[in-house]
Amino acid sequence: MNQLSDRVNNLSTSATLAMAAKARELRAEGKDIIGLSLGEPDFNTPDFIKESAIKAVNDNYNSYTPVDGYVDLKNAIIAKFKRDNGLDYTLPQIVVSTGAKQALYNIASVMLNKGDEVILPCPYWVSYSDIVKLNEGVPVEVKTDIDNDFKMTAAQLEAAITPKTKMIWYSSPCNPSGSVYNKAELRALADVLKKYPNIYVVSDEIYEHINFVGGHHSMAQFEDMYDRTITVNGVSKAFAMTGWRIGYIGAADWIARACNKMQGQVTSGANCIAQRAVITALEASPDKISYMVDEFKERRKLILDLLNDVEGFKTNEPEGAFYVFPNVSAYFGKTIKGKTINNASDMSLFLLEEALVATVTGEAFGNPKCIRISYAASQENIKEAIKRIKLALC
Repeated sequence: MNQLSDRVNNLSTSATLAMAAKARELRAEGKDIIGLSLGEPDFNTPDFIKESAIKAVNDNYNSYTPVDGYVDLKNAIIAKFKRDNGLDYTLPQIVVSTGAKQALYNIASVMLNKGDEVILPCPYWVSYSDIVKLNEGVPVEVKTDIDNDFKMTAAQLEAAITPKTKMIWYSSPCNPSGSVYNKAELRALADVLKKYPNIYVVSDEIYEHINFVGGHHSMAQFEDMYDRTITVNGVSKAFAMTGWRIGYIGAADWIARACNKMQGQVTSGANCIAQRAVITALEASPDKISYMVDEFKERRKLILDLLNDVEGFKTNEPEGAFYVFPNVSAYFGKTIKGKTINNASDMSLFLLEEALVATVTGEAFGNPKCIRISYAASQENIKEAIKRIKLALC
């Protein structure tokens, strides 16, 4: 008899983690799987950051940390926001969490009541929808298309707003599409939101530095949106620190205090050694990680050139992150090697079983026509993976 809560019974399994687990199972069976599913840089954490962590161990950082983070880390975050984003925050406005995902969950927990609507431009990061649902909110999907680079327009935002709208959540650069909102596009969205002062914005900027268009813009840069925007960031992607689990927010002090209160009853403060290492990471010039960004840019060109030679894959050029999000709907309804492909999930499973390449279905991101392919992998693996995909679809 299932005595689990309705909450967990109704919860979706993370599609990215599920695909990674399936790929591991096949590898254990001796299959040569190329993993292009996880959003994880294949670089090592830079040595100067690791050395800072080793020093923290030797300096005996081993005690509980403040719930909202060490003061000197919060000061480093404040300086980073000012340097990179032109945003002015104070200590009470910063909360450090165990990864940006916890920061997002904190925000949903303290901001949403039952029935509150949260606008999610599609495609969106896989966990947004379920985090909203877990906190009794209602995700409202706004469909975008590859032809407009998967960006929500001001008109679409206006049309999605109802009296129940409480928040809008988006990422830029976007996971999974790699789309980047420029300043004018954000200003157009802000002009709509000016008319609705009770709607708050979550701006997920975790891929901020993996940006190929030479400029990142934050919604909070606009004076009329500053108090209503919760800026979420972390070190997982740009600094290749996924396992260190440090994320943070900058927000109005009353929101930050509420997140601190919530976190105090769930995990308390984040890992002490990781926090010391993140101080070093954030105080360094972004130039220190430019070699990773340069390599991702080369890989982007490589994978787009290769995918453009795969019949039925429609691509655009993502401006950031390390994903491509091709439309594969040309294959829907077709039978290949005895397997019928009706949707993106079928395509993703087909590629895993027949091409031995792990991708992620776009259905998990709110777009059932696309699949997400990560190019956080070596150029050799990318070449081999797309070669296998092309052969499998013949």
